Order: sequence, then C-alpha cells, then structure tokens
Amino acid sequence: MTFVPQYSLAPLALTGGGVDRGGEDRRKQGWLDSALERGSTRLLAVVGGKTLVLDDALAAPELGAPGVRAGLAEATVLVWLGRVDGVDGAAGVDWVAAQFVQEPQWWARASAGGATPVGLRGAAELSRTDAALLTQAVAVLNWHSVTSFCSRCGAPNEVVDAGWVRRCTAQGTDHFPRTDPAVIVLVTDAHDRVLLGANAAWGGDRFSMLAGFVEPGESLEEAVIREVGEESGVSLDAPRYLGSQPWPLPASLMVAFHAMALSTHTVPDGQEIVATRWFTRDELASEVAAGSIGVPGGVSVAGAMLRAWFGGELPTPATSKEARK
Repeated sequence: MTFVPQYSLAPLALTGGGVDRGGEDRRKQGWLDSALERGSTRLLAVVGGKTLVLDDALAAPELGAPGVRAGLAEATVLVWLGRVDGVDGAAGVDWVAAQFVQEPQWWARASAGGATPVGLRGAAELSRTDAALLTQAVAVLNWHSVTSFCSRCGAPNEVVDAGWVRRCTAQGTDHFPRTDPAVIVLVTDAHDRVLLGANAAWGGDRFSMLAGFVEPGESLEEAVIREVGEESGVSLDAPRYLGSQPWPLPASLMVAFHAMALSTHTVPDGQEIVATRWFTRDELASEVAAGSIGVPGGVSVAGAMLRAWFGGELPTPATSKEARK
C-alpha cells in the first residue's frame, strides 16, 4: 500500500507576499542608485537581525521622510529587495534593505512613537508581504555579513547588482547569496503517534521534529532517512514532501517531509538529541498544558507541522518553565 501524507502545511509563514524581486532589473547599472533617489522608496532597516514594527506592520519609512536618506551613510550595505504593488492599482513601491551596526538617528524617533524591534521569530502578526520582505532582508544581509572577502583568493569583494552579488576586486569572481537546505520530518507510526526529539541545546525538555542539513551529493529524501536514523535509530518508509520555508537564521531553507516509521524502537544519538519520545495527541496536550515540556510554535515550520498533526493549536502552558524554577 502506497504511503500518502495526510497533512497540509500551506500556506506557511514567511512565504509568499507578492514581492516582485526584479531579477533582470537589478542587474542594470545604477538600478539601486535610482531607487535611492526616489522619495517614495521604503527603507527596511535591520540592526542585529531585527527591524522596527508599529501596529503589526513594518515601520519602514520613506526615503523622503526627514533624516532618513541622510542616515544611509551609516549603513554597512544596501540591497534593493524589489517592488510591491501599490493600493488600488497605484504604481509599485521600491523597497531597500539596509544593514546598520548601530541604530540610525531616525530609529529613536520611531521608537518614541511606539515602534518596537522585531526579528523573524516575532513576525507572526505581520502581513504576508511584510513578513516576506523581512525574511528576504534578513537572509541577504546575513549573507553579506560573511562574504566581505573572496573565498578563492581572499581579496575584498565589492557589492554589485543592487546588492545581490559580491564581486572579487582581484579576479572578478562573482559570489551569490547562499542558502543551506535542511530537512525537517514529521514522523508518525501506525497508531498515528508523532516522534519528537529533545535537542541538547534546548536543555532536554523542549521537543520538536527531527531535522538536519542536507549533505553534498545527497537528495532531500536520502537526507530525511539518514537524519532520522542517526538521531533516533528509527527507519522510515519513503518520505513525502509537505512544503518549505525560508529560515535565514542564518541561511537555511527548511524542507518539510512526512514519513511513516517502519520501526518504533528509538535510540537517541546522545550528543545532539538527548531524548526521543512517541506522543499521542492526548499525551502531548497534557504535558504541554502542564508545562512539563515545550514544543515549537510561532512562525516556524516545525510549529506548523505539529499543529497540522495535532489538528489545531496546542494548549497554552499553565505554568512556564521559568516560573517552575
């Protein structure tokens, strides 16, 4: 009998949004400079992986607003993100991401007006377009932060193509933004229990789906089988694709699968995964409600996978881990 996934993850947070990335336009000479000259261009400033949010929307000022364009001199890198269609058929608006080491002067004024810094994990209340813009900005700026020098010869790289390419100043070699694929797996058994693991980095009482990076020369399906086998000792039937989510913390693309377990005896690897457990829905709900374990939530694909299997939102813990200490 062919295994067919039972769960749907669409639409996932941090995906979609309708941003026109203008792949051909951004290669044109002076494209970024032209966008910076327009007062209507929106500036998505990022400091330490966070940007300002006000009333559940990006607090991204227009470049024509007082003091905003002058503050660009403090940015370490600028990237043209693309164009977002205007309201009621109005002309599209350009968006530019800017990386700052310290908060620009206008940031303090926005904060005084109620704006607060938010990262990707706190993007649940943003619209799909705003969340997509923030995800794109964080991803490409993370790449810029580690690509200042050519990986071939060590010479400095210059920024070209509106921020989407780094070019070696010695050899002319082009370097492109990097994305690291990782698989994450909803493993169920014949009784529709879910397999979760506790990572050593989480303190041993937070459980989530098993996941890991794809290795060179490996297919996604092969990575699923290998990772689950390494981390839990469980063998799997043929994995089936569920969806994907950009997760640039710093540069991952999480590719979600559902797989049926061919065995239920678990042996955690003891290094990365310190515990593995099978849960029924009632067991998981009871322990989450009691606060005895933590599980993924928010905008993460892991949270979406768990909610899809559970059939809705899990209970809110009555007592937090911090309160128990």
